[in-house]
Amino acid sequence: MPNRAMPRTSVRAGAAALAAVTALAPPLASCRDSRSGGGGGGTSGRVKIMVGGIDKVIYLPAKLTERLGYFKEQGLDVQLLTEPAGAQAENVLISGDVQGVVGFYDHAIHLQTKGKCVQSVVQMADVPGEAEMVSAKKAGSLTSPAAFKGRKLGVTSPGSSTDFLTRALAVRNGVKTSDYTTVKAGAGQTFISTMDNGGIDAGMTTDPTIAKLVGTGKAKVLVEMRTEEGTRKALGGLYPSSSLYMDCAYVESHGAVVQKLANAFVRTLRWIKQHKPAEIAAKMPADYAGGDPKLYEKAVGDSISMFNGDGVMKPEAAQNVLNVLAQFSPEVGEKKDEIDLSRTYTTRFATGAK
Repeated sequence: MPNRAMPRTSVRAGAAALAAVTALAPPLASCRDSRSGGGGGGTSGRVKIMVGGIDKVIYLPAKLTERLGYFKEQGLDVQLLTEPAGAQAENVLISGDVQGVVGFYDHAIHLQTKGKCVQSVVQMADVPGEAEMVSAKKAGSLTSPAAFKGRKLGVTSPGSSTDFLTRALAVRNGVKTSDYTTVKAGAGQTFISTMDNGGIDAGMTTDPTIAKLVGTGKAKVLVEMRTEEGTRKALGGLYPSSSLYMDCAYVESHGAVVQKLANAFVRTLRWIKQHKPAEIAAKMPADYAGGDPKLYEKAVGDSISMFNGDGVMKPEAAQNVLNVLAQFSPEVGEKKDEIDLSRTYTTRFATGAK
């Protein structure tokens, strides 16, 4: 939802991450964004949702829904937890420690190749909301993904969607994924510091990190995927990203709870379309701005068009994600004809949202 740093994983990285699931469970309490408490998402409406970086603008609807009070209006007791990368968030869902993940849709396709069934129940964005950033020191020679060979490229973590996207850009521009070095650069200040000290020449990241890098002159946008135009140019079509995805069995057995979650999230997506970036930024926790409210407002403004307003997956967009993944992922490429996209998402909850 490859060798990158977001929801795109290599087989080795995926296996290693899955093996680490049990190690992830104990720190969950420290990851909690709000109050602590138990609950397993049953008929009581208590639900734990892991976010692949809760302060990233691409996942802004999760916290905004809480801040607007829409979860409570639906009678839900939602705990928002956070992990820095989508790969880790996916693993906690598989382990059963949470009932949902706000992360990239591409994980649902990748997991099906491993015999796992997860579904996007609210598809919040039609584009990645990401950008490949190139260090200002390297911008003169690294002018396109065709120049990735021999470079050090940052991702949040191997197997994350940033990793998937990096692999996709490389292969689509004639560069093998073995021709460059994947560097786990994290996000936010960790990503910025890694670029500052020369640890990466370029890297895939999101706002507000993009805004900070551009604002300080430390990096430039090499590939823009925060807009529909940029995404189509880079990936040959739309690439649905931020979503609420859940285990298929949970979706079938807890339909009433899932519908309430969809009601809350879709209402937030509609609210986003009706408000200006400044109004949206003002609703978010003050610390998300990192001490620079104006820069954060700009970051929100630069990325906010990625959200679709209705939570509904476009079938042709889901197909493009499968096509892109198959270009660089051996496990997806080998099973492309066997993958059932209808099992990776459902539109019934978003279209039924009130």
